[in-house]
Amino acid sequence: MTSLALTAAVATATTAYLRARFSLDHDLLFLRITTTTALNLIRAVRSNRVNIFYTLESHALNPSTASRPFLWFEGKSHSYAEVYDTVLRYGNYLRTVCGVKKGEVVAMDYQNSERFVIMWFALWSVGATPAFINWQLGGKPLAHCLRTSTARLVLVDPRVVSEGGLSEEVRREFEAEGVRFLMVDEEVEREMRGAEAVRVGDEVRAVERYVDLAILIYTSGTTGMPKPAVVSWMKIYIASQMAAKGIEMARDDVMYLSMPLYHSSASCIGVCSALFTGATAAIGRKFSTKNFWPEIRASNATAFLYVGETCRYLTVTPPEIDPVTGANLDKAHKIRVVMGNGLRPDVWNRFKDRFGIDTIFEFYAATEGPFGSWNRSRNDFSRGAIGRYGLFSRAFVEFRSTIVALDHETDQPWRDSKTGLCRRAKSSETGELIAALPPGDIEARFQGYFNNKGATNSKIIRHVFKKGDAWFRTGDVMRWEGVGDGRLFFNDRIGDTYRWKSENVSTAEVAQIVGEHSSVLEANVYGVQLPNHDGRAGCVAIALDQPQPNGELLTSLAKHSIKGLPKYAVPLFLRVVKDVGLQKTGTNKQQKNALRDEGVDPAKVDGDQLFWLKDGTYAPFSFKEWNQLQGGAVKL
Repeated sequence: MTSLALTAAVATATTAYLRARFSLDHDLLFLRITTTTALNLIRAVRSNRVNIFYTLESHALNPSTASRPFLWFEGKSHSYAEVYDTVLRYGNYLRTVCGVKKGEVVAMDYQNSERFVIMWFALWSVGATPAFINWQLGGKPLAHCLRTSTARLVLVDPRVVSEGGLSEEVRREFEAEGVRFLMVDEEVEREMRGAEAVRVGDEVRAVERYVDLAILIYTSGTTGMPKPAVVSWMKIYIASQMAAKGIEMARDDVMYLSMPLYHSSASCIGVCSALFTGATAAIGRKFSTKNFWPEIRASNATAFLYVGETCRYLTVTPPEIDPVTGANLDKAHKIRVVMGNGLRPDVWNRFKDRFGIDTIFEFYAATEGPFGSWNRSRNDFSRGAIGRYGLFSRAFVEFRSTIVALDHETDQPWRDSKTGLCRRAKSSETGELIAALPPGDIEARFQGYFNNKGATNSKIIRHVFKKGDAWFRTGDVMRWEGVGDGRLFFNDRIGDTYRWKSENVSTAEVAQIVGEHSSVLEANVYGVQLPNHDGRAGCVAIALDQPQPNGELLTSLAKHSIKGLPKYAVPLFLRVVKDVGLQKTGTNKQQKNALRDEGVDPAKVDGDQLFWLKDGTYAPFSFKEWNQLQGGAVKL
């Protein structure tokens, strides 16, 4: 080998080593995402075209993209030009017939469809602000969302009413206060489509600041009533570019979205990433394991968005078999990458292997939060991580955010008794993720909750590392792993961790170990209070591959948990539920509140089978054993 060839070989090997050792590819990805976002936002601000309606208009008027499909729904495609034309007609109707004005908040109580997106952009086209309502809500939660939105007009999908989402009681209550409900049925739809395609002047869509309100999107309400989070224009730019660059989206890509559009993942990340790219957003009416893969194939989707336990539910369903050829259709698709948040480590490889998925782009973000992270993974090294950064990008991320040590007795950041200041968690130490805020201008990075200063201020913590500083509390317990590779892992939500035998137990970690048992379809872990005992004992609401677990399976579950977990973390109780996904939100995230409240009282578990750990196995737990606990005859 010549000296020149040898030098080249050494340089190539050295470069490859450094790229791997310090995750430089992740630095490059970070740079692409941040620079593209900044450039797009600067360009929009300078041209006074921050409103994302202009992105739709640009594609619709450009001959190279006008005829390309923007939306796909239930077998029908709608081009950029067609969507733009319909948006103008709807917007004109809303402005002239309904009296919608610039800056007005208009509530949308809609199921997923192409009409959701068209109505949303129609409101943007006339300078109004959509408030996305969870169509599954009714009664007090729905009334709360409508009232906090301040909307005087509510656009209603007839399907929502037919499925019991909007009751006459709620409707009469708000109509008495002057709120108008417009049922957009076929007749109203015809009137809207028959309106003239008028493009109102740019002054109507003028945005004073890129941190101004673009959409109201509500939190899930798992810890109380849903809160309206202010989603700014800047946040949509960031979210859409994170997704588009993160999965290397191109115009020929089709992003399938069956998660609810009222949630920021499907709307701001899914639809808007396709829009900015000039790609296609294929919309599923709602998530269904029966319809999921058939719609993936019908739409020619190349990517899809998941949230929460979506991938678990897909993985535990029986294979789909072609009725003619008898072939297994698990890998009969064009998906090259999946994107979302909540894919657990115990499901990660099972899902990838079964469906032949090459790339997983797991991200972490909160609708109202000023921080996001991502992990583009093609191998096992970053399995389960919610963020991954190179040497340089991690330094930047840690300048804007950090993990702070927690006081587990109070669920507050730990403070030094002398200085009153907090401490950064060490590598591999768990703590709460917090994000830096400019102390003198909080709103520049955190816009908070609409008309709710109390809720907004509750997310801000001050005097953390020095007097006067300000940070956003995510409420999520995290840990950093590695030095050059910068992997960020989610541990738990604050409040989900429970204390037993003077030890803190992470529900996520227990769920991961229990979920790795071959017979477990889903494991939802939480702590329950017991009579005559301090702390909370571990309980798992568990779905199994057999409805009536026999003694052999119960012993196997016990041995599996004892082997994989510290003694204090082994679940003392099993609650065998009838099917997967029975305790979940509309975005497939597990609910724990009701389970915690019901505990292990046999009278409150709705007929589910209860078992408790006894003599190395899980034995039946009924009223007899419950009475023994109450009487103090048993000490766990």
